[in-house]
Amino acid sequence: MRVLHVDTGRQMRGGQFQALFLIEELRRRGWECVLAAPAGSPLARRAAEAGVEVRPLSLQRLRRWGREFDIVHAHTGRAHTLAALTSANPLVVSRRVAFAVRSGPLSRWKYRRAACYIAISRHVAEKLEAAGVPQEKIRVVYDGVPLLEPSWGSELLAVDSGDPRKGKALAEEAARLAGVPVRFVSDLAREIRRAACFLYLSESEGLGSGALMAMSAGVPVVASRVGGLPEIVEDGVTGLLVENRAPEVAAAIHLLMGDAERRERMGAEARRRVEERFTVEKMADGTAAVYEELAR
Repeated sequence: MRVLHVDTGRQMRGGQFQALFLIEELRRRGWECVLAAPAGSPLARRAAEAGVEVRPLSLQRLRRWGREFDIVHAHTGRAHTLAALTSANPLVVSRRVAFAVRSGPLSRWKYRRAACYIAISRHVAEKLEAAGVPQEKIRVVYDGVPLLEPSWGSELLAVDSGDPRKGKALAEEAARLAGVPVRFVSDLAREIRRAACFLYLSESEGLGSGALMAMSAGVPVVASRVGGLPEIVEDGVTGLLVENRAPEVAAAIHLLMGDAERRERMGAEARRRVEERFTVEKMADGTAAVYEELAR
């Protein structure tokens, strides 16, 4: 079966990493996967380096490719729109964001076009159902991350993001109140070895693949109690869930950074949780099951 993966992102963010992880694992299993992405995008470069066939994305090219593929899988909202306009193939859409689906005529039309929606959390699935997407068209397939070497670091880490909804200002204020310096990093997989604790704050979150990456390295997470994050961070077990208020976040930071035994216990449980439910292999299992269902 041939699958065309479509991604329009021009930055290497969580969704692009997930698309790359999925494509690499499916190819390892013998699936024929091609990526359509903006020429020169970080995802296009990384995929090409991994040996994936990459095609420069445009509306005209998508239309020309016609029935060349058995499945078209859109990984971003704009990719969903482009594929809905051009594809005669069964269309699978990964929905990664937690905000409500728009209600305009174009949005209603394109959400009728897909054969199946892969929601990355139950929270996202509920948003799709609330927008009128039939339940039978929705499958929950959690994001997956590779298992990293366990971290034995001593620092408080957070992702460096320019998105004001991702809580950088709140993280800085909470860390100041806790009296703990916070290091903001852009390459979490490489930098997580520095971490004793990972801070993941957001106003809205489909799931939180950055939190999963930290958990895979055995690092407990302080995370906002929003969106799909409570589906991966179990409060008091794999980390701490907080409201987006600086004093509450600071108290959680102080508790974990000041208690090595608690961090070690929570970190071990966090890694075990990833091994059980949130690996790249399990994500590929769920996605392949969707493809095979549509092919029947």
